[in-house]
Amino acid sequence: MSLPTQMNLIEAKGAGGPEVLQLTQGPVPQVGAQDVLIRVAAAGVNRPDVLQRKGRYPIPPDASPIIGLEVGGEIAAVGTDVKGWKVGDKVCALTNGGGYAEYCRVPVGQVLPWPKGYDAIRAGALPETYFTVWANVFQMGRLHAGETVLIHGGSSGIGSTALQLCREFGAHVFVTVGSASKVEACLKLGAEVAINYREQEFEKVVAERTNGRGVDVVVDIIGAKYFERNLEALGKDGRLVIIGTMGGNMVEQFNLNRVQAKRLSIMGSMMRPRTPAEKAAVASDLRAKVWPVLDAGRCAPIIHEVLPLAQAAEAHRLMESSDHIGKIVLRV
Repeated sequence: MSLPTQMNLIEAKGAGGPEVLQLTQGPVPQVGAQDVLIRVAAAGVNRPDVLQRKGRYPIPPDASPIIGLEVGGEIAAVGTDVKGWKVGDKVCALTNGGGYAEYCRVPVGQVLPWPKGYDAIRAGALPETYFTVWANVFQMGRLHAGETVLIHGGSSGIGSTALQLCREFGAHVFVTVGSASKVEACLKLGAEVAINYREQEFEKVVAERTNGRGVDVVVDIIGAKYFERNLEALGKDGRLVIIGTMGGNMVEQFNLNRVQAKRLSIMGSMMRPRTPAEKAAVASDLRAKVWPVLDAGRCAPIIHEVLPLAQAAEAHRLMESSDHIGKIVLRV
């Protein structure tokens, strides 16, 4: 089947609110030697998409300016150096941008197959959160069976993914959320303790439920606002993994003696600035360790709502409301 030269896509017409996202047309991407071109059927919506729309998430020089960091669909073309994939294969991928469109070019190392029994919607909801959680919580954060982890925003796309994977691999899971319905949802997903941060101070609940020992890992999307409290919640040899800064990115001062006394490690990362080789290494680890779990029907993404591509602005409004539980996906 010959490829079209033009495609539908969502363009951010300047930085601003959701209303800047408009359906338009543009050229179909050209495939490089080590790329695949995916005919997109579904594109996941993520917090970095909102930041990019607002002009607060820098676009790497070699990345597409089109918003969208994950897709599900089928391969429409392969580069000359690509091995192991062919036109028609059902795939999902972590993109370098370009997901809110009918076609998306992706480095081959960031491509993964649909898990058994998945459709494009569920497959398209996988890459951004599963790459992020695996790289930060398991690779950098070194979480292992028997340890206790505190996940902030446990009902979000990232949070629900982290909750399920941490539980799958033998950790004890605490989460923070903002409503009673989200508490209930996280408990159903396997959290041992779900803390409504509007009613309880999470560090005090952690101290009570761990007999003062603290947790081994904190997965944080809040940043500065929770920094001191996260250090308090951590036990000896604890690791603070920062993957978001919704509550600010500047910490004025903190007590270094607490870090020394508890032998704490503070780390963080962003997925988008990683090199293709680094992203490919995460993909390889996921395929070996997580995809068998997905194939077996466990730890599937939680889909909150599916909207058509043309309603990308509405998807962003829903994301910013924080009323969702799990993932928001655009059907392309």
